[in-house]
Amino acid sequence: MDLQTGKLYWPTTLLNPPTYNNLEENIECDVLIIGGGSSGAMCAHYLADTGLDIVIIDKRRIGYGSTCTNTALIQYLGEKTFTQLINSFGEENAARHLKLCKEAMIEIENLSKSLGIDPDFTLRDSLYYTSYKEDIKDIEKEYSFLDKHGFEVELLYENEIKNLYPFKKNGAIYFKNDGELNPYKFTVGLIQELNNKGIRVFEETEIKGRDIEEKAITYFTTKGHAIKARHVIIAAGYECLDFKREKNATIVSSYAVITNPVEDFTSWYNRTLIWETARPYVYMRTTADNRIIIGGLDENTKYVEQRDSKLINKKDKLIYEFNKLFPDIKVYPEFYLSAYYGGTHDGLPILGIYDGLPNCYLLMGYGDNGMVYNMVLSKILKDVITKGYNEDLDIYLQTRPILHKL
Repeated sequence: MDLQTGKLYWPTTLLNPPTYNNLEENIECDVLIIGGGSSGAMCAHYLADTGLDIVIIDKRRIGYGSTCTNTALIQYLGEKTFTQLINSFGEENAARHLKLCKEAMIEIENLSKSLGIDPDFTLRDSLYYTSYKEDIKDIEKEYSFLDKHGFEVELLYENEIKNLYPFKKNGAIYFKNDGELNPYKFTVGLIQELNNKGIRVFEETEIKGRDIEEKAITYFTTKGHAIKARHVIIAAGYECLDFKREKNATIVSSYAVITNPVEDFTSWYNRTLIWETARPYVYMRTTADNRIIIGGLDENTKYVEQRDSKLINKKDKLIYEFNKLFPDIKVYPEFYLSAYYGGTHDGLPILGIYDGLPNCYLLMGYGDNGMVYNMVLSKILKDVITKGYNEDLDIYLQTRPILHKL
């Protein structure tokens, strides 16, 4: 899968990252993790203290898949609102999902502090504003559910927003203690720590086939070597769909620019994460070196040529959308990209366990909070592998029921 095109920013933030050999022999292990991005790293992190023999492989260099284009807004609320999730899954399941995401955010923050490579995790509040006047009733309802379940939120109206920001909006929900980080440095740093603990890591090692037995699965590499494992986690991001088609998964094209460094953020209250009620939406955040990431303007195209042909126009439009909010901050796109973006029809990430793939688990943290979802699913998967079950598994299985068809 041709995941992305453009001038990428995250790899420029870490000079001389650790490197790993490619696989040159047949091996066996307890758990094979296919994918050396953030999801594979998180799975290995949770399994590292179980005594299981774990191997991570990636067909690229570590962190060079979709992790390189992840804009890494660390939030618990996603593209599907709390209200929409309640309509689909019921209030109890929807609230449990958001609370698991909030717990995962705290774990990402704590883990970031322990890594030898600093991933620049920073707590940031979020502003979720109304794109249209008629959205006010929707965010009032959304706020009431969030407040009822104990989330740290405030409901702002036009005058309150105007006192904080240089733009005018009818209303917004203000979220406390979301966050931002560098996903590439986080992933590279975490896998380095895991490798130091004895987890074997192989990069530029691509899978081409498999042999399924009753108690083991053997995957073969393009160089003809075999990896035999009791359990296999496919943590290949959007390329999980190359291993197993999933009807609930969606793939669209998305765009982002990363600007020049900015000297003065005076008009940007608390350097909040910012996004909106419109769908598709535009979002923005800042970086550790004072750049601005502006993303969104998704397109329902799966074809690389169509996706990439729109990049220049999207790049300019994203800057235009930013300038509508912050006309006093002068920016230009120093980095820009087009990339595939995966989501789900029902708004929840997927932990796929399929009859035709025994002892094999597909981790699909699809959605705009991919890193948070990956942490939630990885923690659940640890229990599934070591204990046989987790009480939250049914929320994320591909077989989950919904109350209303979407």
